[in-house]
Amino acid sequence: MTLLTYTRYCDEILAETGRLAELVKDADLTRRVPGCPDWNLRELVLHVGRAHRWAGEITRRRAAEEIPGAQVPGSGGPAGDDPAALAQWLTAGAATAVDALREAGPDTEVWTWGWERRTAFWARRMTHETVVHRGDAFLAAGAAFEVAPDLAADTITEWLEIVAFVQAQGDPEAAQLRGDGRSLHLHATDVPGAEWLIGLGEDGFTWRHAHEKATVALRGPLTELMLAFNRRQEPDEGGLEVLGDRELLDFWLERTSFG
Repeated sequence: MTLLTYTRYCDEILAETGRLAELVKDADLTRRVPGCPDWNLRELVLHVGRAHRWAGEITRRRAAEEIPGAQVPGSGGPAGDDPAALAQWLTAGAATAVDALREAGPDTEVWTWGWERRTAFWARRMTHETVVHRGDAFLAAGAAFEVAPDLAADTITEWLEIVAFVQAQGDPEAAQLRGDGRSLHLHATDVPGAEWLIGLGEDGFTWRHAHEKATVALRGPLTELMLAFNRRQEPDEGGLEVLGDRELLDFWLERTSFG
C-alpha cells in the first residue's frame, strides 16, 4: 500500500470536509463525541477547521517556524450556534488551505512538527486529520461511515509513522512500546494487501506490510480496522475480531493515546 499523490490528498481534504459539513449543517452541535469525549460536535468541528487554517497559513507564509494559532486569520469560528454557519466556515477554511497547498506544490520547505519539512507533510496530515474526525462525527451521529480503501489504509500507515516519530522523540507513553519479539498483525479482510505487522523489540518497534502469524491479530473490514487502530471504537466492534493475546493489543492502544 503506497502513499497517495499530492493532488489526491488535496482533493480528499475537500471531499472529506464536504462530507463532514453535510452532516454538521443540520446537526445538534451539543451532541457529545465518543471518540473525543471532552468535545461536543461543535468543538470537534472547530478543531478540524482550525487545523485546516493553521496548516494553510503555514503553507501560505512558507513559514520556517511554528505559527501560533492566535495569529491564524478566521480561526475563532463563527459567532453563535448556527450549524449551517459552522458548516460554511468549515468548508471555507478547507478551501483556503487547499488553495495554498496547490499553489505551493508538494516540495516547498515549511515548518512542520513531524519528520518531513515540506508541504507534502501537511497535505497528507490534514487529509487524515479530517478522515478520522469525520469518523468521530459520523459515529457520534449514528451515521454510516465509509472511507475509500486506499485512504483508510494510508491513515493506518501514517498513524504508525506518527507513533514511531513520537517514540524517537521520547514520548513517555510511546517509549513503552518495546518488548521481547512480541508482535501485532493488522489484517483487513476485504482489501487485498492491506496488512501490517508490528514487532516490539528492545530498541522500540518496527513495522512492515506482511501476512505472518503474530502474538495478536486484529482482523476485519478495513474501515473498521482503521477506526479501532485510531482508538475510535473497541477492537471487537464493527465486525472485527481479536485473535491471540488481547492484552498486548490493549497495551499498544493504551500507549498511543496522544494526539
